[in-house]
Amino acid sequence: MAGASHAVPIEAVVLADVAVVLLAGAVMVRIARRFHQPPVVAEIAAGLMLGPSLLGLLPGDLPALVFPPDARPMLSAVAQLGLALFMFLAGWELDLGRLRGRAASVGATALLAMGAPFAVGAGAALLIYGSQAPAGVGRDTFVLYLATAFSITAFPVLARIVRDQGLGATRVGTTAMACAAVGDVVAWCVLVLVVALAGAGGAGGAGGPGGFFRVLGWTCAYGVAMVLVVRPLLHRVLRRAGSGRLAVVVAGVLLSAYATSFVGVHAIFGAFAFGLVMPRERPRERPRERPRERPGAPPGEHPEEQPGGQRLGREVAVPLEKVSSLLLPVFFVLTGLSVDIGGLGWSGAAVLFLVLAAAVAGKFAGAVLPARLSGMSRRDAAAFGVLMNTRGLTEIVILGIGRELGLIGPELFTVMVLMALVTTAMAGPLLRLLGVGAVAGPGGAGGRAAVARRVDPVPAEEASAGVR
Repeated sequence: MAGASHAVPIEAVVLADVAVVLLAGAVMVRIARRFHQPPVVAEIAAGLMLGPSLLGLLPGDLPALVFPPDARPMLSAVAQLGLALFMFLAGWELDLGRLRGRAASVGATALLAMGAPFAVGAGAALLIYGSQAPAGVGRDTFVLYLATAFSITAFPVLARIVRDQGLGATRVGTTAMACAAVGDVVAWCVLVLVVALAGAGGAGGAGGPGGFFRVLGWTCAYGVAMVLVVRPLLHRVLRRAGSGRLAVVVAGVLLSAYATSFVGVHAIFGAFAFGLVMPRERPRERPRERPRERPGAPPGEHPEEQPGGQRLGREVAVPLEKVSSLLLPVFFVLTGLSVDIGGLGWSGAAVLFLVLAAAVAGKFAGAVLPARLSGMSRRDAAAFGVLMNTRGLTEIVILGIGRELGLIGPELFTVMVLMALVTTAMAGPLLRLLGVGAVAGPGGAGGRAAVARRVDPVPAEEASAGVR
C-alpha cells in the first residue's frame, strides 16, 4: 500500500489498512473459538502477526508496506478513539456498589491478590533494571511501574471468561470479579502516580518534585469535580436527553479524556473515570416501556445486569460496545508493529522466562492463599488463581502508556506483551484441566449444569448482598 501512496490519498490507505485489520481479526477470532479462547486473545495475536514478528519475516518489509509510516498517525487516532470507548465501558462495568456487605472480606482478599504480585513484580523489576530500564528512567519509577503492571487483572476480559464458563453464579466467579474490580481501581490510581512521577503531560509537563505535585494536585481536583459535579449532572442530563443520550455520553467521554491529558496524565484515565461516575441505575421512564434484553446478550442474562440498567444499556452500552470492538483491533495492530519476537535473542528469552514465572507465581500466591483461608476447596482456589492471572487488554493498555512515556524499552515491551497474551490464553485450558467451568462450550446448557455440580455456588449471604 505504501508503494501506491504517492497516487492514492493517505486517507484511502488508512481505510484499506482498517479493512485489513478487521478481516485478520475476524479470521483469528473464528480460529480462537475452536480453542475456547476469548476474542481479545485472537485480536492480540492478529496484531502480532501483522507486525515484524510474523509478517516482517517475509521479504520486502511488508509491515511498512501495508502500514506505511505516514498512515500510522491516523491509525493511532482511530485506535485511541476505540481505546477511550473501551476504557469508558470498563469503568462503567466496575460497579463497586455491589460490594456492600462484603467490603471487609473482599477488600482483604483483593489486597493480597494484588499485593503479592506487586511485591513479586517489584523484585523482578529490581533484577532487570540494569539491563532493561531506558536511560534516564529512575529506579523507583521503573520498579513502581512494572510492579503495577504485574498486579493487573483485566476486569472486562475476566467478566467475559466468567460468563462464558458459566461461573457467574459461583463463589469462584463472584469473588474473582469483586477482587478484580477493587484491584483495577487501585492499580489505576497507582499508575496515575507513576505518570505524574514520570513528569509527562500537557498543562504542567515540567519534571521534578514541583511538576509531580502540580500534576497530582490537578488530578485530585479533577477527581473531586467528577464526583461532586459531573456525576449528579449526568443523572439530570441523561433523564432529559432522550434520544440524544448516546451523543451526550460520547462527548463526555472525549472531554474527560482531554481534561486528564491537559492536567498531565494519560487521556485514558479520563475515559475510565467518566465510566466510574456514570449512572448505573435505570433513569426514570414512562411505565409503558418494558425492559428487554440487550441484543446479543447471553441466554438468561437479566436486563438489570447490563451496565447502567435497561434502556440506558440499550441506547449507550450496546452501540459503544460494537463501535469499540470494531476500532480496538487497530490498537492491537499498532501494538504489534512495536513487538518483534524474533529480535529478543537469548538474553530476551531469559527475561521473558523470568517475567512469566514472576507474573504467574505472584498472582497464584496472592490469590490461592486467601481463597483457601476463606474456605474454598483446593480446586476452587486454584481456579480463582487462574482467573486472577487474566491480564488481557488492560495490561496492553498499561504497557502502551509505559512505552509512550519511555519507561520501558522495545525489548521489555515485547516481553510484557507476550506475558499478557500467555497469561490470558492459559485461563481456558487450565480451567478445563481443573474441571471447573462449562464443558459443553461457552454458554452451553450442559456446561452450565456441569458447573453447578463441580463449583461451589454463591453462599446465601453473598447473594443477598447483591454481588453477581
